[in-house]
Amino acid sequence: MAKGEPVYSEFPPIDKCSSVGREKHTVAADLDGTLLRGRSSFPYFALTAFETGGIVRLLGLVLASPLAGLLYYLISETAGIQVLIFVTFVGVRIEDIESVASAVLPKFYSEDLHSQAWKIFSACGKRCVLTANPRIMVEPFLREYLGADMVIGTEINSFRGRATGFVKRPGVSVGSEKAKALIRAFGYDNLPDIGLGDRKTDYSFIRLCKEGYMVPANPYAEAVDRKKLPKPLVFHDGRLVQRPTPLKTLIIILWIPVGFLLACLRIAAGALLPMSMTYYAFWCLGVKVIIKGTPPPDMREKDDINGRKGVLFVCSHRTLLDPIFLSTALGRPIAAVTYSVSRLSEFLSPIKTVRLSRDRVKDAKMIKELLEEGDMVLCPEGTTCREPFLLRFSALFAELTDQIVPVAMNNKMSLFHGTTARGWKGMDPFYFFMNPCPTYEVTFLNQLPLELTCTGGKSSHEVANYIQRVLAATLSYECTSLTRKDKYRVLAGNDGVVVNKIKKFVG
Repeated sequence: MAKGEPVYSEFPPIDKCSSVGREKHTVAADLDGTLLRGRSSFPYFALTAFETGGIVRLLGLVLASPLAGLLYYLISETAGIQVLIFVTFVGVRIEDIESVASAVLPKFYSEDLHSQAWKIFSACGKRCVLTANPRIMVEPFLREYLGADMVIGTEINSFRGRATGFVKRPGVSVGSEKAKALIRAFGYDNLPDIGLGDRKTDYSFIRLCKEGYMVPANPYAEAVDRKKLPKPLVFHDGRLVQRPTPLKTLIIILWIPVGFLLACLRIAAGALLPMSMTYYAFWCLGVKVIIKGTPPPDMREKDDINGRKGVLFVCSHRTLLDPIFLSTALGRPIAAVTYSVSRLSEFLSPIKTVRLSRDRVKDAKMIKELLEEGDMVLCPEGTTCREPFLLRFSALFAELTDQIVPVAMNNKMSLFHGTTARGWKGMDPFYFFMNPCPTYEVTFLNQLPLELTCTGGKSSHEVANYIQRVLAATLSYECTSLTRKDKYRVLAGNDGVVVNKIKKFVG
């Protein structure tokens, strides 16, 4: 929620503030409309509502928003924000809120950073953020990605590990409450050097600072390049692709029932039709498959005569549907190995899927046996990554064959992500196919020359690293040394092993 920009301000605009020589200074800044370009916190409440309570809680938030808006503008900011907090958090487990705050929200916050405010904020040696938002919701991003030393926000009440929907005293952190909190945190003798805000209710705490500046309302203000953040954002979770403004949220709610039926139809087409027809069926159903490069021909009959093994397709990993879209591009089913896949996804898969045991000897034997039977696809990253990065490639595959074809996989989704680290993986294909017009791009690269394989004298790690670099160059991605365990420890607090339980359909 946000009020309009006042006609008169007792403080100069932020472009009058110099960032030079601020290393020993302390800054205190508001969040919505100041550090963030957007002056409304609705999108972040909507993300939290959907990720913790699915479409039902999101619908409740949308229905409550008009009431929150009326209270906000006609009664007080405090009343309006309390309505949003209650609807979003009541009954939600505290650990689920913390999970969303650390795994989902940082991506959306980082895309909305105000460049001028960030320039001043990042130049100061000590950084404090004051916000009306619940501290539990914003603190992980502010501390980990913006380097904030202190976060002062609204504290929510809880009972037996679940949020009650109410806030702790002294209430929502707005107006004079921000000023009081600032004094409690710093004392009268050590108040911040710079105060940054964007509305009249920020005046109370800005007056306590030695210098004060206002951030004018401008939704088209330049955003900060995420590469300039103190910590790169490699991993993030959550189902929603776009920042859910009120209009987009309403569209999502109306689309989900239609999208789910469409997803069921698309999945049925992929599972029941011959693979040679899947490409055309997907095209008719709005799923675009772009094929680049020259797919290798089916050499099974020739290989049977010559005694050769099947080809190993080594892919970058975007979703668990990578092997299916590879098979679609080839026009024939290709067996796939995976570290973890839900029982539902395994049941629906139109291709053979084999689980890896994480035992190197057993896995090597199994992959060799599959290659004896024919072509196979493997994603050596071991898990998906949404951002333009490639995780470290496991080198085991390079020891088992010299018939290696790298394949660069990429996809585009407009509403929903087809991957999750925190949710039920059985819904991954449904969410991907619930997008109105999802796109998959399959780029076949040349088969690895013999001299670049282990047979040609290269080590397995050299082969794996070379393929990682080639795929990264094709996709314009960055190579990293991060692993599957790194991702799941950041996003889910586990090692990524799928628990095969039926869970309720939530975001």
